[in-house]
Amino acid sequence: MSKVILTLNAGSSSLKFAVFSLADGGALNPLASGEIEGIGATAKGAVKTSSGDASELALDPKAGGVDHQAAMGAILGWLKEAGYADSVAAVGHRVVHGGPDLGQPILVNGEALAKLRRLIPLAPLHQPHNIAGIEAAMKAFPGTPEVACFDTAFHRSHPFVSDTFALPRSYYEEGVRRYGFHGLSYEYIMQTLRKIAPQNAREDVVIAHLGNGASMCAVHDGRSIASTMGFTAVDGLPMGTRCGQLDPGVLLYLMTEKRMSAEAITELLYKNSGLKGMSGISQDMRELEASDSPAAREAIDYFVARARRELAGLAAVVDGPEAIVFTAGIGEHAWKVREAILSGMEWMGIHLDIEANRASAEIISAKSSPTIVFVIPTDEERMIAEHTVVTAGVAN
Repeated sequence: MSKVILTLNAGSSSLKFAVFSLADGGALNPLASGEIEGIGATAKGAVKTSSGDASELALDPKAGGVDHQAAMGAILGWLKEAGYADSVAAVGHRVVHGGPDLGQPILVNGEALAKLRRLIPLAPLHQPHNIAGIEAAMKAFPGTPEVACFDTAFHRSHPFVSDTFALPRSYYEEGVRRYGFHGLSYEYIMQTLRKIAPQNAREDVVIAHLGNGASMCAVHDGRSIASTMGFTAVDGLPMGTRCGQLDPGVLLYLMTEKRMSAEAITELLYKNSGLKGMSGISQDMRELEASDSPAAREAIDYFVARARRELAGLAAVVDGPEAIVFTAGIGEHAWKVREAILSGMEWMGIHLDIEANRASAEIISAKSSPTIVFVIPTDEERMIAEHTVVTAGVAN
Protein backbone atom coordinates (compact mmCIF):
# COMPACT_ATOMS: atom_id res chain seq x y z
CA MET A 1 0.00 0.00 0.00
CA SER A 2 1.18 3.55 -0.73
CA LYS A 3 2.12 5.83 2.15
CA VAL A 4 -0.61 7.81 3.87
CA ILE A 5 -0.61 11.16 5.65
CA LEU A 6 -2.73 11.54 8.78
CA THR A 7 -3.90 14.99 9.88
CA LEU A 8 -5.23 15.80 13.34
CA ASN A 9 -7.11 18.85 14.59
CA ALA A 10 -7.51 18.58 18.35
CA GLY A 11 -9.96 20.85 20.17
CA SER A 12 -11.02 21.01 23.79
CA SER A 13 -13.76 18.41 23.31
CA SER A 14 -13.18 17.08 19.82
CA LEU A 15 -10.56 15.45 17.63
CA LYS A 16 -10.95 15.76 13.86
CA PHE A 17 -8.82 13.70 11.51
CA ALA A 18 -8.29 13.05 7.83
CA VAL A 19 -6.32 10.47 5.88
CA PHE A 20 -4.68 11.11 2.50
CA SER A 21 -2.80 8.71 0.26
CA LEU A 22 0.52 9.98 -1.07
CA ALA A 23 0.81 9.34 -4.79
CA ASP A 24 3.82 9.70 -7.08
CA GLY A 25 5.00 13.28 -7.31
CA GLY A 26 3.60 14.11 -3.88
CA ALA A 27 -0.05 14.31 -4.96
CA LEU A 28 -2.51 13.84 -2.09
CA ASN A 29 -5.73 11.90 -2.53
CA PRO A 30 -8.35 11.98 0.26
CA LEU A 31 -9.23 8.57 1.70
CA ALA A 32 -11.33 9.38 4.76
CA SER A 33 -12.19 11.97 7.37
CA GLY A 34 -13.86 11.83 10.74
CA GLU A 35 -14.39 13.40 14.13
CA ILE A 36 -14.74 12.36 17.75
CA GLU A 37 -16.94 14.69 19.78
CA GLY A 38 -17.61 14.86 23.51
CA ILE A 39 -14.04 14.24 24.69
CA GLY A 40 -13.99 14.53 28.46
CA ALA A 41 -17.56 13.24 28.72
CA THR A 42 -19.69 10.80 26.75
CA ALA A 43 -17.82 10.74 23.48
CA LYS A 44 -19.00 9.59 20.08
CA GLY A 45 -17.20 9.43 16.78
CA ALA A 46 -17.82 8.84 13.11
CA VAL A 47 -15.77 8.45 9.96
CA LYS A 48 -16.64 8.85 6.29
CA THR A 49 -14.56 7.50 3.44
CA SER A 50 -14.03 9.15 0.05
CA SER A 51 -16.35 6.54 -1.47
CA GLY A 52 -19.18 7.78 0.76
CA ASP A 53 -19.22 4.93 3.28
CA ALA A 54 -19.93 6.09 6.84
CA SER A 55 -19.46 4.29 10.13
CA GLU A 56 -19.14 4.94 13.85
CA LEU A 57 -15.79 4.85 15.60
CA ALA A 58 -15.46 2.30 18.37
CA LEU A 59 -14.87 4.02 21.72
CA ASP A 60 -14.25 2.08 24.91
CA PRO A 61 -17.38 2.55 27.07
CA LYS A 62 -15.41 1.54 30.15
CA ALA A 63 -13.15 4.57 29.77
CA GLY A 64 -15.79 6.85 31.28
CA GLY A 65 -14.61 10.33 30.37
CA VAL A 66 -12.79 9.70 27.10
CA ASP A 67 -9.58 11.76 26.89
CA HIS A 68 -7.42 12.60 23.86
CA GLN A 69 -5.34 9.45 24.33
CA ALA A 70 -8.48 7.30 24.21
CA ALA A 71 -9.78 9.25 21.21
CA MET A 72 -6.46 8.68 19.45
CA GLY A 73 -6.79 5.01 20.30
CA ALA A 74 -10.17 4.88 18.57
CA ILE A 75 -8.72 6.51 15.46
CA LEU A 76 -5.78 4.12 15.54
CA GLY A 77 -8.20 1.21 15.81
CA TRP A 78 -10.03 2.41 12.72
CA LEU A 79 -6.75 2.93 10.83
CA LYS A 80 -5.72 -0.67 11.65
CA GLU A 81 -9.09 -2.04 10.58
CA ALA A 82 -8.92 -0.05 7.33
CA GLY A 83 -5.38 -1.26 6.71
CA TYR A 84 -3.73 2.16 6.94
CA ALA A 85 -2.01 2.06 10.35
CA ASP A 86 1.28 0.60 9.13
CA SER A 87 1.40 2.99 6.16
CA VAL A 88 1.27 6.30 8.08
CA ALA A 89 4.36 8.15 6.86
CA ALA A 90 3.78 11.37 8.81
CA VAL A 91 1.21 13.07 11.02
CA GLY A 92 0.27 16.73 10.62
CA HIS A 93 -1.33 18.78 13.39
CA ARG A 94 -3.25 22.04 13.44
CA VAL A 95 -1.78 24.11 16.25
CA VAL A 96 -3.61 27.35 17.00
CA HIS A 97 -0.71 29.47 18.21
CA GLY A 98 2.83 29.79 16.93
CA GLY A 99 3.62 32.98 18.81
CA PRO A 100 5.70 35.78 17.27
CA ASP A 101 8.48 33.52 15.99
CA LEU A 102 6.97 30.33 14.55
CA GLY A 103 5.90 31.43 11.09
CA GLN A 104 6.36 28.10 9.29
CA PRO A 105 5.37 24.48 10.01
CA ILE A 106 7.94 22.64 12.14
CA LEU A 107 8.91 19.07 12.93
CA VAL A 108 7.92 18.25 16.48
CA ASN A 109 10.54 17.00 18.92
CA GLY A 110 11.15 17.56 22.60
CA GLU A 111 12.49 21.07 22.09
CA ALA A 112 9.56 22.02 19.83
CA LEU A 113 7.05 20.69 22.36
CA ALA A 114 8.68 22.85 25.03
CA LYS A 115 8.23 25.89 22.76
CA LEU A 116 4.57 25.05 22.20
CA ARG A 117 4.01 24.69 25.94
CA ARG A 118 5.52 28.14 26.53
CA LEU A 119 2.82 29.56 24.25
CA ILE A 120 -0.04 28.16 26.35
CA PRO A 121 -0.61 31.53 28.12
CA LEU A 122 -1.30 33.07 24.69
CA ALA A 123 -3.98 30.47 23.86
CA PRO A 124 -4.96 28.72 27.10
CA LEU A 125 -8.21 27.30 25.71
CA HIS A 126 -6.66 25.86 22.55
CA GLN A 127 -2.95 25.16 22.88
CA PRO A 128 -3.12 22.50 25.62
CA HIS A 129 -5.51 20.42 23.52
CA ASN A 130 -3.36 20.79 20.41
CA ILE A 131 -0.39 19.56 22.44
CA ALA A 132 -2.46 16.68 23.85
CA GLY A 133 -3.26 15.61 20.29
CA ILE A 134 0.42 15.69 19.35
CA GLU A 135 1.42 13.67 22.41
CA ALA A 136 -1.29 11.11 21.73
CA ALA A 137 -0.10 10.72 18.13
CA MET A 138 3.56 10.43 19.18
CA LYS A 139 2.58 7.58 21.48
CA ALA A 140 0.47 5.90 18.78
CA PHE A 141 3.08 6.31 16.02
CA PRO A 142 6.52 6.23 17.66
CA GLY A 143 9.29 7.33 15.33
CA THR A 144 6.89 8.77 12.76
CA PRO A 145 7.48 12.45 11.83
CA GLU A 146 5.01 14.81 13.50
CA VAL A 147 4.51 18.26 11.98
CA ALA A 148 2.92 21.27 13.70
CA CYS A 149 1.09 23.68 11.36
CA PHE A 150 0.17 27.02 12.90
CA ASP A 151 -3.06 28.98 12.46
CA THR A 152 -1.16 32.19 13.18
CA ALA A 153 1.64 31.63 10.65
CA PHE A 154 -0.14 33.14 7.63
CA HIS A 155 -0.46 36.45 9.46
CA ARG A 156 3.20 36.87 10.41
CA SER A 157 3.54 39.15 7.38
CA HIS A 158 1.44 41.86 9.08
CA PRO A 159 2.96 45.35 9.12
CA PHE A 160 3.54 46.79 12.59
CA VAL A 161 0.33 48.86 12.59
CA SER A 162 -1.73 45.70 12.05
CA ASP A 163 0.28 43.75 14.58
CA THR A 164 0.25 45.99 17.62
CA PHE A 165 -2.05 47.42 20.27
CA ALA A 166 -1.80 50.98 21.61
CA LEU A 167 -0.07 49.77 24.78
CA PRO A 168 3.45 50.46 26.06
CA ARG A 169 5.98 48.92 23.67
CA SER A 170 7.19 46.48 26.34
CA TYR A 171 3.96 44.50 26.01
CA TYR A 172 4.47 44.12 22.27
CA GLU A 173 8.01 42.91 22.83
CA GLU A 174 6.81 40.21 25.24
CA GLY A 175 4.26 38.94 22.73
CA VAL A 176 1.05 40.89 23.33
CA ARG A 177 0.21 41.37 19.66
CA ARG A 178 -2.52 40.98 17.06
CA TYR A 179 -1.75 37.49 15.79
CA GLY A 180 -4.78 36.64 13.66
CA PHE A 181 -6.06 33.09 13.26
CA HIS A 182 -7.72 30.80 10.67
CA GLY A 183 -4.44 31.08 8.79
CA LEU A 184 -4.54 27.55 7.37
CA SER A 185 -7.95 28.29 5.86
CA TYR A 186 -6.77 31.59 4.38
CA GLU A 187 -3.68 29.95 2.98
CA TYR A 188 -5.76 27.26 1.27
CA ILE A 189 -8.13 29.87 -0.17
CA MET A 190 -5.24 31.86 -1.64
CA GLN A 191 -3.74 28.67 -3.07
CA THR A 192 -7.07 27.89 -4.74
CA LEU A 193 -7.52 31.46 -5.96
CA ARG A 194 -4.11 31.32 -7.65
CA LYS A 195 -5.42 28.35 -9.67
CA ILE A 196 -8.87 29.64 -10.64
CA ALA A 197 -8.19 33.40 -10.83
CA PRO A 198 -4.42 34.03 -10.82
CA GLN A 199 -4.72 37.73 -11.60
CA ASN A 200 -7.07 38.32 -8.65
CA ALA A 201 -4.73 36.35 -6.37
CA ARG A 202 -1.95 38.82 -7.20
CA GLU A 203 -4.18 41.78 -6.34
CA ASP A 204 -5.95 42.91 -3.15
CA VAL A 205 -8.37 40.39 -1.65
CA VAL A 206 -10.60 40.29 1.42
CA ILE A 207 -11.43 36.78 2.64
CA ALA A 208 -14.38 36.14 4.94
CA HIS A 209 -14.01 32.89 6.90
CA LEU A 210 -17.50 32.70 8.37
CA GLY A 211 -18.32 29.67 10.47
CA ASN A 212 -18.68 28.73 14.12
CA GLY A 213 -15.38 30.55 14.36
CA ALA A 214 -15.41 33.66 12.18
CA SER A 215 -12.87 36.19 10.98
CA MET A 216 -11.85 38.23 7.97
CA CYS A 217 -8.46 38.86 6.47
CA ALA A 218 -7.05 41.44 4.04
CA VAL A 219 -4.47 40.03 1.62
CA HIS A 220 -2.11 41.94 -0.67
CA ASP A 221 -0.21 39.99 -3.32
CA GLY A 222 -0.82 36.75 -1.44
CA ARG A 223 0.33 38.07 1.96
CA SER A 224 -1.86 38.81 4.98
CA ILE A 225 -1.71 42.47 5.96
CA ALA A 226 -4.61 42.70 8.44
CA SER A 227 -7.03 40.43 10.28
CA THR A 228 -10.13 40.96 12.40
CA MET A 229 -8.83 38.57 15.06
CA GLY A 230 -6.22 39.84 17.48
CA PHE A 231 -4.37 38.52 20.52
CA THR A 232 -6.87 35.69 20.90
CA ALA A 233 -9.45 33.90 18.76
CA VAL A 234 -12.28 35.71 20.54
CA ASP A 235 -11.76 39.13 18.88
CA GLY A 236 -13.38 40.66 15.81
CA LEU A 237 -16.57 39.19 14.39
CA PRO A 238 -19.26 37.60 16.58
CA MET A 239 -19.12 33.81 16.28
CA GLY A 240 -21.11 30.75 17.22
CA THR A 241 -20.39 31.04 20.95
CA ARG A 242 -17.69 33.75 21.07
CA CYS A 243 -18.53 37.42 21.48
CA GLY A 244 -16.10 39.01 19.04
CA GLN A 245 -15.17 42.68 19.47
CA LEU A 246 -15.89 43.93 22.99
CA ASP A 247 -15.13 47.15 24.83
CA PRO A 248 -12.45 46.30 27.45
CA GLY A 249 -14.49 48.39 29.85
CA VAL A 250 -17.13 45.66 29.83
CA LEU A 251 -14.55 43.26 31.26
CA LEU A 252 -13.65 45.74 33.98
CA TYR A 253 -17.34 46.13 34.77
CA LEU A 254 -17.83 42.36 34.99
CA MET A 255 -14.87 42.06 37.34
CA THR A 256 -15.59 45.02 39.61
CA GLU A 257 -19.39 45.24 39.65
CA LYS A 258 -20.39 41.62 38.97
CA ARG A 259 -17.40 40.18 40.88
CA MET A 260 -16.85 37.67 38.11
CA SER A 261 -13.64 35.64 38.15
CA ALA A 262 -11.33 35.21 35.17
CA GLU A 263 -12.68 31.70 34.76
CA ALA A 264 -16.30 32.89 34.73
CA ILE A 265 -15.55 35.64 32.22
CA THR A 266 -13.69 33.18 30.01
CA GLU A 267 -16.70 30.85 30.08
CA LEU A 268 -18.99 33.74 29.17
CA LEU A 269 -16.92 35.17 26.30
CA TYR A 270 -15.88 31.89 24.70
CA LYS A 271 -18.79 29.53 25.29
CA ASN A 272 -21.96 31.48 26.08
CA SER A 273 -21.86 34.55 23.86
CA GLY A 274 -22.03 35.12 20.10
CA LEU A 275 -25.02 33.78 18.17
CA LYS A 276 -25.82 31.32 20.96
CA GLY A 277 -25.80 33.93 23.71
CA MET A 278 -27.65 36.61 21.76
CA SER A 279 -30.38 34.32 20.45
CA GLY A 280 -30.76 32.12 23.51
CA ILE A 281 -31.47 29.35 20.99
CA SER A 282 -28.47 28.04 19.12
CA GLN A 283 -25.05 28.79 17.69
CA ASP A 284 -26.07 27.16 14.39
CA MET A 285 -26.93 29.73 11.71
CA ARG A 286 -29.25 27.22 10.02
CA GLU A 287 -31.38 26.90 13.16
CA LEU A 288 -31.48 30.65 13.63
CA GLU A 289 -32.57 31.26 10.03
CA ALA A 290 -35.35 28.70 10.47
CA SER A 291 -36.55 30.22 13.75
CA ASP A 292 -39.35 32.78 14.04
CA SER A 293 -37.88 34.13 17.29
CA PRO A 294 -37.15 37.88 17.29
CA ALA A 295 -33.98 37.15 19.26
CA ALA A 296 -32.77 34.82 16.50
CA ARG A 297 -33.42 37.53 13.90
CA GLU A 298 -31.57 40.11 15.98
CA ALA A 299 -28.58 37.80 16.44
CA ILE A 300 -28.33 37.34 12.66
CA ASP A 301 -28.73 41.08 12.12
CA TYR A 302 -25.88 41.78 14.51
CA PHE A 303 -23.67 39.18 12.81
CA VAL A 304 -24.37 40.80 9.43
CA ALA A 305 -23.83 44.34 10.74
CA ARG A 306 -20.44 43.47 12.21
CA ALA A 307 -19.42 41.62 9.05
CA ARG A 308 -20.33 44.65 6.91
CA ARG A 309 -18.36 46.93 9.21
CA GLU A 310 -15.27 44.71 9.18
CA LEU A 311 -15.51 44.23 5.41
CA ALA A 312 -15.53 47.99 4.89
CA GLY A 313 -12.62 48.44 7.31
CA LEU A 314 -10.46 45.85 5.57
CA ALA A 315 -11.40 47.33 2.20
CA ALA A 316 -9.88 50.59 3.41
CA VAL A 317 -6.67 48.76 4.42
CA VAL A 318 -6.13 47.61 0.82
CA ASP A 319 -7.57 50.76 -0.83
CA GLY A 320 -10.43 48.72 -2.23
CA PRO A 321 -10.22 44.98 -2.94
CA GLU A 322 -10.35 43.56 -6.45
CA ALA A 323 -11.88 40.36 -5.05
CA ILE A 324 -13.81 39.12 -2.02
CA VAL A 325 -14.01 35.45 -1.02
CA PHE A 326 -16.58 33.82 1.27
CA THR A 327 -15.64 30.50 2.86
CA ALA A 328 -16.35 28.14 5.83
CA GLY A 329 -19.78 26.88 6.89
CA ILE A 330 -21.77 30.12 6.87
CA GLY A 331 -19.71 31.73 4.13
CA GLU A 332 -20.15 28.75 1.81
CA HIS A 333 -23.79 27.86 2.45
CA ALA A 334 -25.80 30.74 3.99
CA TRP A 335 -26.79 32.70 0.89
CA LYS A 336 -29.15 34.94 2.85
CA VAL A 337 -26.28 36.05 5.10
CA ARG A 338 -24.02 36.71 2.09
CA GLU A 339 -26.79 38.72 0.42
CA ALA A 340 -27.37 40.79 3.55
CA ILE A 341 -23.66 41.49 3.98
CA LEU A 342 -23.21 42.62 0.36
CA SER A 343 -26.50 44.48 -0.04
CA GLY A 344 -25.93 48.15 -0.86
CA MET A 345 -22.18 47.67 -1.34
CA GLU A 346 -22.17 49.10 -4.88
CA TRP A 347 -20.01 51.95 -3.55
CA MET A 348 -17.31 49.29 -3.05
CA GLY A 349 -17.74 48.08 -6.61
CA ILE A 350 -19.79 45.04 -5.56
CA HIS A 351 -22.75 44.17 -7.78
CA LEU A 352 -24.34 40.93 -6.64
CA ASP A 353 -25.82 38.33 -9.01
CA ILE A 354 -28.85 37.37 -6.94
CA GLU A 355 -29.48 34.03 -8.63
CA ALA A 356 -25.82 32.99 -8.60
CA ASN A 357 -25.62 33.85 -4.91
CA ARG A 358 -28.71 31.81 -4.07
CA ALA A 359 -27.20 28.87 -5.95
CA SER A 360 -23.90 29.33 -4.05
CA ALA A 361 -22.05 29.48 -7.38
CA GLU A 362 -18.27 29.89 -7.46
CA ILE A 363 -18.69 33.52 -8.61
CA ILE A 364 -21.70 35.34 -7.16
CA SER A 365 -21.01 38.84 -8.44
CA ALA A 366 -22.54 40.16 -11.64
CA LYS A 367 -20.42 40.05 -14.80
CA SER A 368 -20.32 43.84 -14.77
CA SER A 369 -19.16 44.00 -11.14
CA PRO A 370 -15.78 45.78 -10.75
CA THR A 371 -15.17 43.70 -7.62
CA ILE A 372 -15.43 39.93 -8.12
CA VAL A 373 -17.02 37.92 -5.30
CA PHE A 374 -16.16 34.23 -4.95
CA VAL A 375 -17.54 31.39 -2.84
CA ILE A 376 -14.72 28.87 -2.31
CA PRO A 377 -14.93 25.85 0.05
CA THR A 378 -11.99 25.71 2.43
CA ASP A 379 -9.94 22.61 3.23
CA GLU A 380 -7.67 23.08 6.23
CA GLU A 381 -6.95 19.34 6.40
CA ARG A 382 -5.47 19.30 2.90
CA MET A 383 -3.38 22.35 3.74
CA ILE A 384 -2.04 20.58 6.83
CA ALA A 385 -1.31 17.46 4.77
CA GLU A 386 0.56 19.45 2.12
CA HIS A 387 2.69 21.17 4.75
CA THR A 388 3.34 17.83 6.42
CA VAL A 389 4.63 16.21 3.23
CA VAL A 390 7.08 19.06 2.62
CA THR A 391 8.19 19.61 6.22
CA ALA A 392 8.64 15.91 6.98
CA GLY A 393 10.42 15.30 3.67
CA VAL A 394 8.09 12.43 2.86
CA ALA A 395 8.31 10.99 -0.66
CA ASN A 396 6.39 8.08 -2.08
